[in-house]
Amino acid sequence: MNLLKKFADLVLYGNFWIAICALAFYAQTVFLLNHDLVWTPVAGLVFFSSFFLYAVHRIVGIDRLQRFVEVDRYHVIAYFRNHIRLYALITGALAAWYFLQVPWLVKLSLIIPGIISLGYVLPILGDQKRLRDLSYIKIFLIAIVWAWVTVWLPALELNAYNNTFVYLMLLERALFVFAITLPFDIRDLKVDAFSKVPTIPFRIGVQKTKWLAYLLLVIMLCITALNYALGYYTFPTVVGMLLSVSTTAAMIFFCKPETHDYVYSGLLDGSMLFQFLLIYACNVLL
Repeated sequence: MNLLKKFADLVLYGNFWIAICALAFYAQTVFLLNHDLVWTPVAGLVFFSSFFLYAVHRIVGIDRLQRFVEVDRYHVIAYFRNHIRLYALITGALAAWYFLQVPWLVKLSLIIPGIISLGYVLPILGDQKRLRDLSYIKIFLIAIVWAWVTVWLPALELNAYNNTFVYLMLLERALFVFAITLPFDIRDLKVDAFSKVPTIPFRIGVQKTKWLAYLLLVIMLCITALNYALGYYTFPTVVGMLLSVSTTAAMIFFCKPETHDYVYSGLLDGSMLFQFLLIYACNVLL
């Protein structure tokens, strides 16, 4: 059991899991636009750049939160610190290698989200602040960057960006990411209070934050229904989306500040991978 826990910790906090989830969301967009799945330089870039950025985020974060180093996930991250540094070097190099291979249009489109992502994890602002330390802004930045990287990049790659479907999918994806990110602010209430970063749960409370997440998921489903009405989504895709949103809402229901981080970093992050698998399976089986 101890060995299994160490493996789970390595996958989650070594950033393998979040990189897989990013790749799954990329693959979902490609599948919905092209009904085909192949490995491309953009896929490699999405996977390894996500891995790299979250590894740097872990390294910088643990150095700034020494007070919590013996608590739960921070203790695990500190334990795997040297692993994470090595992974950051390797995945950073691989991300750069794939970046050189992607089309110029993709390269140019990454300038703004790249700056936002680096500013989110590195203390580039005054008083050693990061973009994530600017009150409510961090959750919006996460939703925007994730939607951009997992929807807009594959749309550019497939030359399908001049399409109403893509814009609706961008909004749909951003709403979903926003909804599953809100519970992480519930988890981080103590840490954000220590860092003096006001968040939505801090202002409106845990329960109202959950209701906000449910509302965002409902709006997302309305966009899904619109995509179906316009002929962009098949019925199996809608079924997959509905199952995804239902299971995600159930996960959010059980989120509390004291809930184990496996629910957050494992299940809630994993809802991105699960959504892709549900949509793919429904389209194959139905």
